[in-house]
Amino acid sequence: MKYKINIEKVNTVDEVKAYWTNEDYIQLLKRFDYPDAEDSDAESLRELLFMAITDFEPGEAAKLVLDYKLGEELSEGQIEQISNDMLIDTVCEEYPEMELQSRLFHVNQLLFKAYNGKFPSSSATIIHCSITSSNTDSNLNKATVLRLLNDGLSDRNIVKRLFEEQMNGDAEFPEAEYIIWNLETSENNHFKITTSGNLIKKEEVIASEWEKEIEDEDDSDK
Repeated sequence: MKYKINIEKVNTVDEVKAYWTNEDYIQLLKRFDYPDAEDSDAESLRELLFMAITDFEPGEAAKLVLDYKLGEELSEGQIEQISNDMLIDTVCEEYPEMELQSRLFHVNQLLFKAYNGKFPSSSATIIHCSITSSNTDSNLNKATVLRLLNDGLSDRNIVKRLFEEQMNGDAEFPEAEYIIWNLETSENNHFKITTSGNLIKKEEVIASEWEKEIEDEDDSDK
């Protein structure tokens, strides 16, 4: 099937505020010993959390936030190690288990904001684009979207280099689920793609419009 891709806008951001909910803030405030967090004004929860966080040493704060978001998947020793490493390196960009990288990014940037830069900063890339085809019922998953983006990316791009066969459709692509952190669709075939700023940099999106043909069977590839 032939697709037409049109890049509307590419942004580099240092946080995705929508990731954190008011309930997240309330639960974290409790972990940071803030009393009656659930009674606080919703508009002030984030600011209150930042004040509560900075009453703790950075490494201890990192452990508390990591345990909240990843405590069911990481051991106490792993959390201890990551909390130390986060103070000197962008762990979220290098962590070997790709399925954890997005959550590590959100944790890292929350701490970066709270401590005004004591933690190294990372970034996310948000791509706004339209993807159209002759089949109006086409249901695009993350693997297909990445393959469609392939021709618009610089050859320097790390995803193209690390996953060449997958991006070309010559191998299954389970990693796509973790390369694209969030894929939103809206009217008029508009897509909002959120990914790591380390995996796809804004300047690596080098085309604004192109066409690409992909076998129909790829549409169901996970």
